[in-house]
Amino acid sequence: MDGKKPPETMRAAVYYNNNDIRIEEMPVPRIGDDEILVKVAACGICGSDVMEWYRIKTAPRVLGHELTGEITRVGSRVKGWKEGDRVMVTHHVPCLKCHYCLRGHESVCDTLRSTNFHPGGFSQYLRVPAINVDRGTYRLPPNMSFDEGTFIEPLACVVRGLRFSNIRPGDTVAVLGSGLTGLLMIQTARAMGAGRIFATDMHPARLEAAETYGAKAVRADGDVAAEIREGNEGRGADLVAVCTGSPKAISQAWEVVGRGGRILFFAPTDPDARVEMPFNKVWKDEVSIVTSYAGPPRDIEAAISLISNRRVDVKSMITHRLPLEKTGEGFRLVPEGGRTLKVIIYPNGPPTGDESVEG
Repeated sequence: MDGKKPPETMRAAVYYNNNDIRIEEMPVPRIGDDEILVKVAACGICGSDVMEWYRIKTAPRVLGHELTGEITRVGSRVKGWKEGDRVMVTHHVPCLKCHYCLRGHESVCDTLRSTNFHPGGFSQYLRVPAINVDRGTYRLPPNMSFDEGTFIEPLACVVRGLRFSNIRPGDTVAVLGSGLTGLLMIQTARAMGAGRIFATDMHPARLEAAETYGAKAVRADGDVAAEIREGNEGRGADLVAVCTGSPKAISQAWEVVGRGGRILFFAPTDPDARVEMPFNKVWKDEVSIVTSYAGPPRDIEAAISLISNRRVDVKSMITHRLPLEKTGEGFRLVPEGGRTLKVIIYPNGPPTGDESVEG
């Protein structure tokens, strides 16, 4: 990241569908007086990026929202930022003053659902609109690499989910689905004081990873509820975090949750999916149901602290680092699951002088 004057054109990975990612040339965005230009250092591929039913509706477009970079141009009215600052930028930001924001539901704010930067993190440069400069741009701590910073946004979503679930010290937590989000959920629950943690998956590598991060692994195709009760003094889980859109996992949640427990539905299903709920059990056992989407500013700040203070280890979750030209390969790797966890794209090549390029 050399801080030189940006060129007139740049390259970007343009999404047409999951199997058609094209490297195209386009103008470097021009910024207004209240905006900044960021040279993208690293951008993670999110699970939502590869949900084709969701993304195809707006194709062709440049995706990528888990990004870090360096400010290379600052609008004349921007205060508090300068060229060379290392930053993380989030794409969706709330208004902080509407009915929903004032009640702690920033994620359903109309502003949050309509804001974005341009064109996307899988490009060499990014224009950050004024509202995102104001409440969606964060300085990376000196001890945080660009790679580690790409986890801030997904970790913020996890922090919010657990906060909404009212996690308590000593809670027994069951994490259904041990992909990247599930593994972040395990670590964050531990950092928030959880007691016993169980985690399910079908893939041996992911079950192994779950144990590495502090959970008791349980195969998802076994009697999950019985195994958890056996390892939890005969009780179900106080908190069940469903980190997969699998209808089977959703059904398991009703069996796994204990009396007085909470279920966090953290991942979406396919748009037409329908699931049954054992209503009388949920009612009689006083089970609470929580959903959570996105990570507003307070949770982003918490995520930065968790990573910076090494309470959540994200660096070990990086399994692939790819140049922009191989973005399409990344989009094939992520849905495969298994040993693939976090895939990071380098739009401008590996960041020089940054510890994230090691290994």
